[in-house]
Amino acid sequence: MFLNFFADLAEEKRTLDSSNNYGNWYSTYQHLKKVVPKNLTFEEIDENFIKKVRKYFEKDAISKSEIPLSQNSKYSYFNKFKAALRNAFDNGYLTVNYASKVKSFEQAESQREYLIFDELQRLAKAECKYPVLKRAFLFSCLSGLRWSDINTLIWKEVRDEGDISKVNFRQEKTDGVEYLYISKQARELLGERQDPQERVFKGLKYGMTYNTEIVRWCNRAAVPKHITFHSARHTNAVLLLENGADIYTVSKRLGHRELRTTQIYAKIVDSKMKEAAEIIPELTLEI
Repeated sequence: MFLNFFADLAEEKRTLDSSNNYGNWYSTYQHLKKVVPKNLTFEEIDENFIKKVRKYFEKDAISKSEIPLSQNSKYSYFNKFKAALRNAFDNGYLTVNYASKVKSFEQAESQREYLIFDELQRLAKAECKYPVLKRAFLFSCLSGLRWSDINTLIWKEVRDEGDISKVNFRQEKTDGVEYLYISKQARELLGERQDPQERVFKGLKYGMTYNTEIVRWCNRAAVPKHITFHSARHTNAVLLLENGADIYTVSKRLGHRELRTTQIYAKIVDSKMKEAAEIIPELTLEI
């Protein structure tokens, strides 16, 4: 039965993928239970069924707050549904790859909050209640690594080769193996080398306590933005582009699968360039 199959896939994501990815699979499952008959088997799946599910996400699905789904939620949930169909086809449960026969929703551009260099400098000087959080956040700003990869980074994955340092790790989100060169200052934030299997940022935790401290840390540094840990990754992308890195290099460093994901940051930089055009006060001209 399709719902059982989808539930098994979601559980597999819980054990293998990041918590955020599993959350999307779980939410998709909760929605599918509202539109897919409990006992529906793979033999009953056809194009009309696929269209019915798409129409549900487009017109009828509502969030926990009882409001229509956002465009990005439609995009994410329906893509999970398509991924399950593709998996079922690959494993012989379906004879037709219905995932290739239906159009996905368009993804809306989301707001990416980031720090300009002066704000990052103020954070670097300001007090943070948890030193390991401060080191990890600043390291993410300088390297672009995600929270999930920083949290699980162990010393075995940190390579010091003379004056050059890099981290070799498997991205938790994409499962791709990455070889990322880091700057000397980023390496200094890691501290003294410890046992190979020991976590680099020992004691780092995800939760309300650390999230709240980021807000308070920003307040102490007079940074009037809604900054989360993931904002550090956005900051890295914008700073690289502003300082001359080409978009292909930035895309590779961030581990993006598609260049269009990185192009969102290029738009941010372009808008800053437009602002800079008007930054010089007007002259009193006599020609």
